Amino acid sequence: MVELQALKRRFSIIGNSEQYNRALERAVQVSPTDLTVLITGESGVGKEVFSKIIHQLSLRKHNNFIAINCGAIPEGTIDSELFGHEKGAFTGASDKRTGYFEHTNGGTIFLDEIGEMPLATQSRLLRVLESGEYIKVGSSKIQKTDVRIIAATNVDLGKAIKAGKFREDLFYRLNTVPIFVPPLRERKEDIYLLFRKFTTDLSEKHKSNLITLTEEAKQILQNYYWPGNIRELKNISEQISVLAKDKLVDVEEFVQFMPSGNLQKNNLPILASDALNGEDKMGLSERELMYKLLFDMRKDITEMKQFMLQLAQRGAISSDEINQSGIFNEVIPQQSLTASGQRYVVQDENSMNVPIVLSTRPTSNNFGSSDESAEIVEESLSISDKEKELIQTALKKHKGNRKRAATDLGISERTLYRKIKEYQIIE
Repeated sequence: MVELQALKRRFSIIGNSEQYNRALERAVQVSPTDLTVLITGESGVGKEVFSKIIHQLSLRKHNNFIAINCGAIPEGTIDSELFGHEKGAFTGASDKRTGYFEHTNGGTIFLDEIGEMPLATQSRLLRVLESGEYIKVGSSKIQKTDVRIIAATNVDLGKAIKAGKFREDLFYRLNTVPIFVPPLRERKEDIYLLFRKFTTDLSEKHKSNLITLTEEAKQILQNYYWPGNIRELKNISEQISVLAKDKLVDVEEFVQFMPSGNLQKNNLPILASDALNGEDKMGLSERELMYKLLFDMRKDITEMKQFMLQLAQRGAISSDEINQSGIFNEVIPQQSLTASGQRYVVQDENSMNVPIVLSTRPTSNNFGSSDESAEIVEESLSISDKEKELIQTALKKHKGNRKRAATDLGISERTLYRKIKEYQIIE
């Protein structure tokens, strides 16, 4: 087994985070085999370095290695680039071409951005993985190749499969050994080490003074979100090295080099959602979850108010004490406790109408005195009833236009259809 620190020195790798070390260890373990590897991670995390490590530590290290960005090759020419073509295969094909699979026979091909590969080319690649066979464009002759494939992507291939943009069978063939490269924001202990590496290299190259940061500036450096990962960190490090007025950079000067749009981002947890349809794993949107939470809170508050009025009915507390508690936004008039059978509406802090019917009935309290009490007749507080009422109001407001009603309610049109059917709402 290759010693990890020696490996880092050999490939100029900076970093000691546990998650990154695990990814390196897995790359070392799989290197001696011919298994296909799928490297995943955000753009700019250094996935290509892992492909080079795997090739250099494999038995194929003396043969060709080539890295191909699948997203940078036009769809009309990618088959020719990978598999080659015969003379006259298409307009402009004046000569026979050797493809990458033929050129790297016995070596390793690194297919970066595999998620951008066209579906037709994915079918050809699947055949290479399964049998080692391919056919040049414009030819009918089957050719063989012995190539190890390492693929990488910064997109979620599982979601791409659901969207019909990536073949599921190809995914399972590529994902024999998965390696996840963590984003820079999850390697906080490595950020300043990388910053020092980049600034030191630039200082030595241009024979200039080395840039250093104050402790406050280091905190901002480490807590920044880094959407562009190592690539972005290198760019900012070089900018600071060249443009900083002082070699000791403080917070005020440091933030001038940071993108203001991302500077306020943090790593606080958020509701997990599906990027394709904006819904979580339970099928509820974040907005719907928030509405449900608010409905539950409102129900709890209403039940508390009902309990307080029931205490007043039994004479345990007086209307003055209820008013002083501040639980109701509007004060219950004293005469409401003496007006027999009269119906009053008390509005709570959530603008929810709580109707009560008051009757005169002497009740003895705990102190032996007599008081008037309120008999409460509460209208339905069912969440489903309120939801049905809101949907009916929205449909009426938008004259039956379901799309506009769904937008006004803050739910998806699909959810609105389901609710209309569930509550048997007649439009």
